[in-house]
Amino acid sequence: MAKSSDRLTLLASFVRIVERGSISAAARDLGLSQASASRQLAALEARLGAQLIQRTTHNLSLTPAGEACLADARSLLQGWDALAERLNEEGHLKGRLKVIAPVALGQGVLADIALGFAARHRELQLDWRLSDDPVRFAEEGCDLWIRVGPIDDDTLIVRPLGQIERLVVGVPECVKDPVPRDPRALGQDRFIAVAPFEGGQIDLTHTDGRAQTLRPPVALTTSNILTAHRAVLAGAGLAVMPRWLVAEALAQGQLVDVLPQWRAAQLPLQLAYLPAHRQTRRLRAFLDYLAEAKPQIPGLI
Repeated sequence: MAKSSDRLTLLASFVRIVERGSISAAARDLGLSQASASRQLAALEARLGAQLIQRTTHNLSLTPAGEACLADARSLLQGWDALAERLNEEGHLKGRLKVIAPVALGQGVLADIALGFAARHRELQLDWRLSDDPVRFAEEGCDLWIRVGPIDDDTLIVRPLGQIERLVVGVPECVKDPVPRDPRALGQDRFIAVAPFEGGQIDLTHTDGRAQTLRPPVALTTSNILTAHRAVLAGAGLAVMPRWLVAEALAQGQLVDVLPQWRAAQLPLQLAYLPAHRQTRRLRAFLDYLAEAKPQIPGLI
């Protein structure tokens, strides 16, 4: 009978083949020959008595049995990692830490924070993925999901890292002189709308608590905040932008805060991860590091 470690090795090879989409790519990651990786997959299928992956000339696809196996395989591997780390609390952080982060933040300030963490822990393998779409946590096999907006998954622990401050900005040429004190003064100024947070309606709140709604003409609607940011810098219109994205442009005078006493609704920046008994030490260390690094994110309240 195969030892447990042998079975875990077979499961790890299977998961890596699925993630990489090919046996040859997975074999390179695992330091194996393609033939060895193929044999490990065949051995796992033989032990489980089911075909897990449908092989064709050009690609691989999961069979129904493979889809059912994938989440459990990841869960078993994560459980093993957590156990090994608990028994070696004094050792260096090792293994893979897979994080899914929002696209814009994840290639900017959050990436800088993650790289700082990786520099402290040289034996750690950081798998940094970017997506603004909802994540099927078990299928992705990630350790941490960072998301702007709500996370509706009662199987996960969800906690806020902070609230994202958002303000109306534009290039200096777009702003009336003097700077308007009331949103109604913007009149027919064209806006860049970032879906799904803004469309034809922008809700603003004054520092004294007053609320007002704008329904401006929309010059451009996009689901990508970096595209909206480029459009604002090009003078295509005003836009509601998170402070973390425009802090440098505001400091350099490329953009101005159009309504200094008014702010758009804050958005939650949230962290989602598995319950405590499934957490690895490397995840807990990264969560602590994120909490310490929070002041590095401009406008995160």
